[in-house]
Amino acid sequence: MNDHQFLDAYFDRIGYSGPRIPSIDLLHNITLAHVRCIPFENLDILLGKSINISLDSVFEKLIIQKRGGYCFEQNGLLLHVLQKLGFDVIPISARVRLDKPRDFTPPRTHVFLRVEHSGKTWFTDVGVGGVSLTSPIQFIQNTEQTTNHETRRIVYEGNRYFHQVLFPNGWADVCEFTLEEMPEIDRELANWYTSDHPKSHFKDRLIVARAGEDGKRFTLVNREYSERNKNVIASKTIINSPKELINVLKEKFNLSFPTNTEFRTPGLQWDL
Repeated sequence: MNDHQFLDAYFDRIGYSGPRIPSIDLLHNITLAHVRCIPFENLDILLGKSINISLDSVFEKLIIQKRGGYCFEQNGLLLHVLQKLGFDVIPISARVRLDKPRDFTPPRTHVFLRVEHSGKTWFTDVGVGGVSLTSPIQFIQNTEQTTNHETRRIVYEGNRYFHQVLFPNGWADVCEFTLEEMPEIDRELANWYTSDHPKSHFKDRLIVARAGEDGKRFTLVNREYSERNKNVIASKTIINSPKELINVLKEKFNLSFPTNTEFRTPGLQWDL
C-alpha cells in the first residue's frame, strides 16, 4: 500500500475530506475527527489477545476492522499519518497521572506527539481515554488553552512538565513528561508492560471512550456508562448484563462483538 492509499483509508475512517497540506488547521481537524471516530479501548487485552503495535497490525485493527485501541496504537497510527502528510513530528514519552497523587510515580507507559510547525511547538494526544485531546495545544507554560472540549494548560514543576485539564473542581494532571523522545523500542517495551503485566491497570478494568459533538464525552468503565457535556456534567447508567454491554459497545462506540463475547476482568461482576 502506498502513502496515498494509506491516507485515503485513514481519512475515510475518520470522515475527513478536506485539504492535506500541513497546517495547524489540518492538525486541529485530524485530532478532532480521530477521537470522534476511533474509540479508545482496551478490549483485546480482556479477550486474552496480545497488542501488536506494528504499523501493519494497527492499521488492520483500527482502520480495516474499525476497532479502537490505546495510546501506543492510537498515537502510533497518528504519528505515521502526520509523517506521511509532511509534518515534523516525534513521539514523546510520558506518565499518565489521572487520579494519581503527586507522591506516586506511575510507570512511563504513555506516548503523545510533538509537532513543530511555523516555528511553534504543538502537542496532540488522541490516546489518553476520556481526556484525549480534541484540539492540539501549544507548548507554552501557565497559559489556559481552549480546545473543542475542556480547557488545558501546561505547567512546569519539580523539573517536570504537567499537562493539565480543567474540571469543575479545579485543575487535574493528565500526564507528566520531560520532552524525552520515545523511540520504537521504548514503545514496544512499554506496550508489553501495559498489555501483559499483571499489575497493569488495563488488566483489571474495561475502558472505552470517545469524544462527541458539542463538547460531549462518552465513557464506559466496567459496567458504568457515562455521558458528559463540555461543563463536565455527567449522566451515568449502570449496565446490568453482558448482552446489554455488547449493545452499548455497538450503539455508543460502533464496536461490534458477538453476543456471547466474554471480557475477562475483575472489574465486571454480573448478578445473573
